[in-house]
Amino acid sequence: MSETADIVIIGAGPAGLSAALAAAPSGASIVILDDNPLPGGQIWRDGPNAHLPRAAIELRERVEACANVQIHNGTRVVALAGERGLLLEDFECGWRLDYRKLILCTGARELLLPFPGWTLPGVTGAGGLQALVKGGMPVDGQHVVIAGSGPLLLASAATARANGATILRIAEQASWPALARFALKLPRWPNKLLQSFGLYDPAYRADSHVVAALGTDHLEGVRINQGGKLKEIACDRLACGFGLIPNVQLGQALGCTLDDSAIRVDAWQASSRDGIYAAGECTGFGGSEKALVEGRIAGHAAVGEHDRARELWSQRQRWQGFAVALKRDFALDPRLNQLAQPDTLVCRCEDVPYSALAGKPDWTAAKLASRCGMGACQGRVCGAAAKQLFGWQPPTPRPPYSPARVETLLQLAED
Repeated sequence: MSETADIVIIGAGPAGLSAALAAAPSGASIVILDDNPLPGGQIWRDGPNAHLPRAAIELRERVEACANVQIHNGTRVVALAGERGLLLEDFECGWRLDYRKLILCTGARELLLPFPGWTLPGVTGAGGLQALVKGGMPVDGQHVVIAGSGPLLLASAATARANGATILRIAEQASWPALARFALKLPRWPNKLLQSFGLYDPAYRADSHVVAALGTDHLEGVRINQGGKLKEIACDRLACGFGLIPNVQLGQALGCTLDDSAIRVDAWQASSRDGIYAAGECTGFGGSEKALVEGRIAGHAAVGEHDRARELWSQRQRWQGFAVALKRDFALDPRLNQLAQPDTLVCRCEDVPYSALAGKPDWTAAKLASRCGMGACQGRVCGAAAKQLFGWQPPTPRPPYSPARVETLLQLAED
């Protein structure tokens, strides 16, 4: 089974949906691919306990009303297929999709750094907790500690609290002076300033980071370094995320040039590969507003509407300024690289401890010696952690990019 589209958009978050809406009036055939059950991406993840903003619902409805836009939910890219083709798979079958233009809106994922106890049941990423709660996981009556860095901590806390959880502590690793610098810039983006008031939590502490998760068979508490003093807090859940990193796996596989671990794009959101554009968090983390305007520019540019794309440049520049402020003021403290102990697992899929990786020259040597990155997640978690801890550059991903059926892979025989 195969199909062809003028434009294929990978990712149905803010960037992907806005790219489709911008390109749709041209009459081009457009296909959106997303591995979630419903459109919205991570920031607008839908589910039984989700409360989507009205703007997200309206954008999704407008895209779904376009007759020339088709959305494949629950679908993953398994491999590249020929010069301009993708091998896809959903819950039922696999098929090939050929395209003329491709827009990558693959978003970002959490950076998870290893620390003692981080693999205990009850410990998740900050964004992971938010996704689980939106998906229906009950947290009513549970005591939760959230730690790491960035605005996602507050958003995760707000979601958990709205569903009955008690937030004991939000430990932000950035210092108070850094947060003050960031806060002084917020009036440049009034809606972000207003949003910050709504997310304020009395449990928030700066210059604080997790030291260890405590427990034997499951999480029982957490040890926090707060301003140089160690404190232990009993809790039911720990959500810990050290910011977001661009999800560039597919961009790497396609040969797109990266810049500071994000897909490099020009003024038209075009990558270094002809006919391939990128928008949203895969070009650098900056929030939904940046993703929306970048998606619109990419959509217009992909159908040749450069004048309409150019009209959005000043708006993009404004939100790129917000992205720069986020990156600078929430930069990770180097001390976080020292959290892992020799026996702390770095690759939890293959049970590889920190001691087995320390001293290795690069990712390939570590992989050959320890099987690090060869488990179920294929290095998505430990690869990012190893880059932060050791400075290793992960290699270009090899297909299949996600687990797939043999019958799906057989469709690559002709290639």
